Amino acid sequence: MPKYILFDTETTGNQEQDRIIQIGAMIVHNKDQIDVFDELCSTEVPITLEAMEIHNITPDVIENQPLYNELEFVQKLEAYNDAENYLIAHNIKFDLSMVEKEGFDNNYTLIDTLRCAKHLLPDSPYHRLQYLRYALGLYKTEGAEADKLGITIKAHDAIGDVLVMKLLLSKLVVLAKEQFPEEPNPMKTLDKLTQTPVLMKTFKFGKHKGKEVADVAKEDAGYMNWMKNNMDLDEDMAFTLDYYLG
Repeated sequence: MPKYILFDTETTGNQEQDRIIQIGAMIVHNKDQIDVFDELCSTEVPITLEAMEIHNITPDVIENQPLYNELEFVQKLEAYNDAENYLIAHNIKFDLSMVEKEGFDNNYTLIDTLRCAKHLLPDSPYHRLQYLRYALGLYKTEGAEADKLGITIKAHDAIGDVLVMKLLLSKLVVLAKEQFPEEPNPMKTLDKLTQTPVLMKTFKFGKHKGKEVADVAKEDAGYMNWMKNNMDLDEDMAFTLDYYLG
């Protein structure tokens, strides 16, 4: 039976030199067996003030913590590293890149709940985890789930985010069944969606924020070409610009 490993990292920052200082994770063996991990680790890389502002982890908090490779979850992450198991995160590209900096070589089947949410909830104005927490009413059941698993919920805390992600994943499974009924295994659907770039409907930023991309392509293709050539775009926006400009 496959294992479902949901995880989230907190880091010293979001640049190339930055490293992990906290991992929150759940390993779901079945509905009755879920292992929970909430671990801090030390690093020689200084925590940026911008990162502290988000996760509230200060240097003194990690000063006497074990190194990343000594964490219990890291041993499990390596032990279950097989394609039959699922590694799941919200914007998995970032969290996977952080563990890869520590020497991790991925063999899991990856599920990105952020990209899947973009596919399955195309009319949602935002797909941030905390936004979906309220938009989908996940907060209404998270208290009972947290009590069952012994978790304290805090925004931008690794294990709190993992709990919300677990509830979001359940919603995405339901939506995958509804929207792709021809595939009996919804996790296979989420796997395919994770690998498929999203064709964005509207601009989420910039001077055309809120406008339909198709309309802007007709009215201001020059701006879209400028974006493509001058901005550091995520894969979905790059795919969208290529689609409409091509």
